[in-house]
Amino acid sequence: MKIDLSLPGSPPRTSEISIGDDVLETIAGGLEDALRGRAAYWIWDEAVWNLWGRRAAELGWPEPAGGRVILFAASEPNKRMASVEFLARRLVNAGATRDSALVAVGGGVTGDIVGFAASIYMRGIPHFQVPTTLLAQVDSSVGGKTGVDLPEGKNLLGTFHQPTRVWVDPRWLVTLPEAELRQGMAEVIKSAIIGDEVLWKFVENNGQNLRRRDPEALLRIISASCLLKTRVVEADEKEAGYRRVLNLGHTVGHALEKLTGYRLKHGDAVAVGMLAAAGLSRRMGMMPAGDAERLERLCEQWAMPVRVPADIRPEAVIDAIRADKKRIGDRLHFILPVRIGEVVERTDIDYDELRDVLAHLREK
Repeated sequence: MKIDLSLPGSPPRTSEISIGDDVLETIAGGLEDALRGRAAYWIWDEAVWNLWGRRAAELGWPEPAGGRVILFAASEPNKRMASVEFLARRLVNAGATRDSALVAVGGGVTGDIVGFAASIYMRGIPHFQVPTTLLAQVDSSVGGKTGVDLPEGKNLLGTFHQPTRVWVDPRWLVTLPEAELRQGMAEVIKSAIIGDEVLWKFVENNGQNLRRRDPEALLRIISASCLLKTRVVEADEKEAGYRRVLNLGHTVGHALEKLTGYRLKHGDAVAVGMLAAAGLSRRMGMMPAGDAERLERLCEQWAMPVRVPADIRPEAVIDAIRADKKRIGDRLHFILPVRIGEVVERTDIDYDELRDVLAHLREK
């Protein structure tokens, strides 16, 4: 099964996305056609290479010994400018020029760093994404956002740089640890709340199939999530307005990631952030109690945290949010769920109300 997502637009604001359980075999040929003589440099998460290097060789992809493959340790603590400089210097020494292109093979950290490096190397070169985690397949590889972290916050340095093409194959997920599958499921749930009630019902009813990595079930949630994000990005590529709906759960989520030293992983932090947003929405008389309870139950079914860690004070979360790039002036910017399948943007959130919601969510 293969799905191509390439929505019309002038100029194009999204990448061509191929999704299917036969995509791995098409990447080498597709890359050759797209490059048109450019040299490709492959940037792999070394952990993914250790699992998939043999298969890559079978597919005819280059190996590290040839100089066109760079391995690096992809982790949130390494999502810093130092990693970008490391890759850039390796590229210079390998002979990469402004006519070269990069291929990112790995999860969200790999895709973000490689996309950022591509956007500034020789003032910008093309790049391609081969996401290997569910989180990257349903979210971070799509939409053209790149970024690295600062000690003060997540993704505070970054660019908008659309990949030329994204190749998504659910077979990568066979070797993905359960905890990492959960991170991606948080973004799938987010997509469903934003604008796809059908996807929500599918996730509610197909937990067992998804946990055992059933290819058809995975293709269903990946394609639905990518389609929703593609439509949003087509309407607002650089987050001037509508694209902000994709930030549901991320305002509090990013703060929790920073405050826990990234002990709380992205999807888990977003889950708590979505519950905080649901709590605010309930206080403002919008989200029905039943829908908020369904969100909490679904998060619990996937073993996602549903409480703010006990060692994190509500005031610390608010202070971290004040430093986040999503803040508008001195106003707190939130995407709030109205119901499953619909959200609204609000900038009239009261700090005291947010403090109360966070205190209510805090572990006892």
